[in-house]
Amino acid sequence: MRRPAVTVERDVMVAMRDGVQLAADVYRLDYAGPLPALLLRTPYNKTDYEAMCGWPSRFARREYAVVVQDCRGCHASQGDVDFLWPEAEDSYDTVAWVAAQPWCDGRVATFGTSWGGWTQTAGAALGAPALAAMVPNMSGACAWAHTVRHAGALELRFLAWAFWHSAMNTQRELKPEPWIDQALNLGAPSFRQWLSAMPLRRGHTQLALVPSYERWALELLTSSDWNDRWAHPSVNPIGYVDDWPDVPILLVGGWYDSYTRSTFELFTALTATGRTGPVRALVGPWVHGQATVEQPWAGDVDFGPEAALDDFAKLHLEFYDEHLRGIDRGDGPPAPLRIFVMGGGPGDRSSAGRLRHGGQWRDEYEWPLARTIYTPYHLHPDGGLRPEPPAVAAAATSYLFNPNDPVPSVGGNVSSLTELVALPAGIGDSAYAGLAERLGDVLTAGPFDQRTHPGLFGCTPPYLPLAARADVVVFQTEPLADAVEVTGPVTVRLWVATTARDTDVTAKLLDVYPPSPWHPYGYAMNLTDSIVRLRYRSGRHAAAYEPGAVVEVEIVLYPTSNLFAAGHRIRLDISSSNFPRFDVNPGTGEPLGTERARVTAENTIYHDAAHPSHVVLPVVPPT
Repeated sequence: MRRPAVTVERDVMVAMRDGVQLAADVYRLDYAGPLPALLLRTPYNKTDYEAMCGWPSRFARREYAVVVQDCRGCHASQGDVDFLWPEAEDSYDTVAWVAAQPWCDGRVATFGTSWGGWTQTAGAALGAPALAAMVPNMSGACAWAHTVRHAGALELRFLAWAFWHSAMNTQRELKPEPWIDQALNLGAPSFRQWLSAMPLRRGHTQLALVPSYERWALELLTSSDWNDRWAHPSVNPIGYVDDWPDVPILLVGGWYDSYTRSTFELFTALTATGRTGPVRALVGPWVHGQATVEQPWAGDVDFGPEAALDDFAKLHLEFYDEHLRGIDRGDGPPAPLRIFVMGGGPGDRSSAGRLRHGGQWRDEYEWPLARTIYTPYHLHPDGGLRPEPPAVAAAATSYLFNPNDPVPSVGGNVSSLTELVALPAGIGDSAYAGLAERLGDVLTAGPFDQRTHPGLFGCTPPYLPLAARADVVVFQTEPLADAVEVTGPVTVRLWVATTARDTDVTAKLLDVYPPSPWHPYGYAMNLTDSIVRLRYRSGRHAAAYEPGAVVEVEIVLYPTSNLFAAGHRIRLDISSSNFPRFDVNPGTGEPLGTERARVTAENTIYHDAAHPSHVVLPVVPPT
């Protein structure tokens, strides 16, 4: 049977409210009348998207009109890239334009991953009236609180994004002379090299050749206090949930995604508004991306074949068919939340050499789970992690934190922390090289045994476990007599002090496998982590710290779902850096992103009767 022919109208220019025109490709069937429309807005080249996955043509053959648009400042569109800030108005205006076209029946649903998810939530935050359904895959909620800045620290991935995206952006206005593109793509210093020279300074990097990118990159680096820019609906859509159209929403996330916390915050905030349009969330053991949800593994860990979705595009189409066409699924309304509970596997090695951790899907009806038992596990002087609080009158652990020798990041919830690699042989123009072949990881996302190794950024011989470092303080349980499921938000509360004027405190939760024939040294698998910058211990605005003062800090880790098997240990690692996932605190107390000096700090974690430092684990009892 011959498939219906899809026609594509290229580079349709759509005027925004400020006169800037954004380019869109429109996919539809010749014979079809007005149809519901599906909209993707992307900074990654609208034409390449069809070549990469074929979704626009596939959706069009399902009798939807499909619009794929280059975001402002990107590729065929006009204007300048100003990070995410234009996306609310641009998305609102584009949705209104699509709804008014003769081939659209007035209803516009959206899809997209990462930046393409932000464009959806941004338009919704302004209340775009023609929105009919949304599928934000791995998208943000509040860029200041986490995902861009993070409790005062900076996630360095978006600085990396500025370097590689500006080099690959083919917009003519961005690079009016051919030599600019060549200077960005042929032999420019790598982002790895710039990481060794942080903080970035105006005019000193290749971003000076693309001033719009340099401007917002430096703004991210130096704008650490909450302000009107951070409150904008484009980067703070959760602050406007009451204005979102009451339409069906499917949120998709991954336990090792850079937006895991955002996915659940949006789910709970939208659910709390009492909307009639169903809000659903689907969260698997995935790292960031569109294709990754069809993989049964992440990082160095295999979760079993059930962990992978069979067909992510089909999942979208079923959602749109249900809510735009009224097609009955036949099996009743799905649960509002479907999560993959990691763990329970055999712990041996897959044919690819990955740890077989296993897991299973489970339907839930609220978040956090109503049956959760929030259990504090206290830090003890002997390095133990136990439910009972410490009884000793005085106990603390001190370590030296040297900002010039930060703790290397080994996996975790990260995305886009990549850099350009060389153009393929014989190609001298970035327009003729594919996105995937131009990028290499500075930091690979996901779960890994927490050991350093050759090729890991920031690591030099000898290659040892992170726990062997003097500036990593480890607290862990005895081997578990019975399995323990931890599903939900994880919070760490610590009493700390430092000799510096400012420092960071990091926390990481791990599932520690015992030694086995497959992993003779055991396997310390990272589950979730986070950070707090001491000057932001009280909230959105920096507060002075007096060196030596003992203060309480709260570190909100990303939510997780993991079954710690009998014989495993639950472990909490405390330190003061996680680089290059986060920037490094210089300790001087100067305005962030401008320092020229760094100081070594003596940092102290208190864990006694008067300072019962602990992690609160959301323990879910067996059913």
